Amino acid sequence: MPRINSPAELEEFRRDIISKRGPNKPCIAVCTGTGCLALGAAKVVAPLKEEIKKQGLETKVDVRETGCPGFCERGPLTVIYPEEICYLQVQPGDAEEIVSQTILAKKVIDRLLYVDPTTSEKIAHESEIPFYRKQKRLLIGNNIKVDPKSIDDYLAVGGYAALVKALFHQTPEQVIEMVKQSKLRGRGGAGFPTGLKWEFARKSLDKTKYVIVNADEGDPGAFMDRAVLEGNPFSVLEGLTIGAYAMGAHEGYVYVRQEYPLAVENVTLAIKKAEAHGFLGKNILGSGFDFTVKVHRGAGAFVCGEETALLASLEGKPGEPRARPPYPAVQGLNGKPSNINNVETWATIPLILNKGPEHFASIGTEGSKGTKIFSLVGKVNNTGLVEVPMGITLRDIIYEVGGGIPGGKKFKAVQTGGPSGGCIPAQYLDTEVDFDELPKVGAIMGSGGMIVMDEDTCMVDVAKYFLKFLSLESCGKCSPCREGIRQMLKILTRISEGKGRESDIGLLTELAESTKAASLCALGGTAPNPVLSTLKYFRHEY
Repeated sequence: MPRINSPAELEEFRRDIISKRGPNKPCIAVCTGTGCLALGAAKVVAPLKEEIKKQGLETKVDVRETGCPGFCERGPLTVIYPEEICYLQVQPGDAEEIVSQTILAKKVIDRLLYVDPTTSEKIAHESEIPFYRKQKRLLIGNNIKVDPKSIDDYLAVGGYAALVKALFHQTPEQVIEMVKQSKLRGRGGAGFPTGLKWEFARKSLDKTKYVIVNADEGDPGAFMDRAVLEGNPFSVLEGLTIGAYAMGAHEGYVYVRQEYPLAVENVTLAIKKAEAHGFLGKNILGSGFDFTVKVHRGAGAFVCGEETALLASLEGKPGEPRARPPYPAVQGLNGKPSNINNVETWATIPLILNKGPEHFASIGTEGSKGTKIFSLVGKVNNTGLVEVPMGITLRDIIYEVGGGIPGGKKFKAVQTGGPSGGCIPAQYLDTEVDFDELPKVGAIMGSGGMIVMDEDTCMVDVAKYFLKFLSLESCGKCSPCREGIRQMLKILTRISEGKGRESDIGLLTELAESTKAASLCALGGTAPNPVLSTLKYFRHEY
C-alpha cells in the first residue's frame, strides 16, 4: 500500500487507477448500506461474484459493494455501469440473468425495473426515476459509485483533490474565506454559519485545538449522517482534514453512536487507509501539516448530539450540556478551542473547494445555500434518503420525490426536525424547506428528519410519542427540561386515555412555553415543539 508524498504522486496514482478501470469497463454496483443489507443485499453480492467467475469475467467485470444511494423502499438496489441501468428489489436468483442478459447480451431485464405507478412506464435509468428526478445529489450521488472500504474508488471520483488545493495553494485564512463565501450553514440543526464558526476557532491563540465530527444522530427515523459515514467516509475525513488545516488543529475525533456498527467499521478502516496512503498522520502529502483522527463510540444518549454534552462524553464524563459562554471555539474539549460540525457539514467542504464557493452559493435560497439531505419516512410511498436543493417545497418532497400518500389516503401532517420538530398541516405544504421558513410555521429543519402522517394518524399520540422519547433522553441536569417534559407527558397520557380535564389545554400550553424558555440546552428548548404545533393546528383532536 504506497504512501503518497506529493500532489504529483497523487495525480500519478489517480491516473493509474482510472486507466486500469477504463471508462467503459462494466461494473455491477450493489448497495450494501444498512437498509439494503437488512433486505438481503449480502446474499445478492455472493451469487453475482460466483456468476462472474463462472463466466470467466473476473478481469472484465467489477462487482462493487457500495453505500446507500437513497431509494431504501426498493432495496436491494443494483446499478449497472456504464449504462446506469437501475434494478430494484434484486434477489439472489437474479444474478445469473443479470450477468448473462445485461452484462453479456446488453439487454434490460424488465421485471427488475422501476414501474411508474401513474403511467405504468418501465424506467431503466436511475436519473429518470421520479424519486431521483427532483433531487440534486451533490453529496450522496457518489455513494453508489464507490466502495466505502476502497480508497482507490474515492480517488477515482476525484477524492483528495480539495485537500491538495487547500494545503498547497491556499492559506488557512483563504480556506475559511471560501467557506464563508459559500454561505454554508451547519447541517446539524442550529444552522450557524460554518465559516464564521471556523474563524472563531482559528483566532483562538491556544496551540492545542481539536476538530470533531458529530455523528451522534439520535432522532427517531433519521439516518442521513449514518448513510454518508457508511457510504463515503473518505469524504468526511477529507473535509475534516481541510478544516483542521484551516483552524490550526492537529487532532480530530469522529464521535459516532454505538448503534451504527457499519459506520464505525467503515470510518475506522478509512482512517487506517488514509494514514497508510499519507492523507492522515505526519507530513500529509509532503506539506508539513500533521493531523491524526480517532473514532470515539458514544453510548447512545440522544442529548450527546448537543455539542457541549458531546464534549463532556468525549472527556469521559456524563453526557450533560453546560451553559454557554464560553463556547467550544474558546473552551471545548479538555478546555481547549474545539470545532464541532456534523457529518454532512464536513462532507460538504471538499465540494466547496473543488467547485468554488460561488457554485455552492448559487443553489438554494438567500439565507440557506446548497443542498440538504433528509430521511423521508412514514406514510409516504417512496421512503428513503433524499438530497434536495434548499428552498424546495414540502409538497414537492412529499408528492414529487416521495410519490404521495399510500392507499389514496389524505395527507395530514409532516414533522420536520426530529423529536423536537413541529408538525406542519396541509395548508402549509407549499412552505419552502430552509432554515428561515420552517420556523415561521412552528417547525425546525433540525438535522433532516422528515416524518409524513396520513389521515389515520392521531396527533395527540404523535406528541405523546415524542415527549416519551425526550423524557427518557433528557439528561436531567436542569429542572425545566427534566420536570417540564415529564409533566407534559403526564397530561398527554391522561388526555389520550380519555381522562382529560378542561384545564389541561391551558396548563399544557403554559408548561410548553416555560420549558422552551428556561431549559439549559436545545433538547429542552425545542422539546415542546410537537406539543405547541399540534395544539396550534390540531386542537380539535385534543
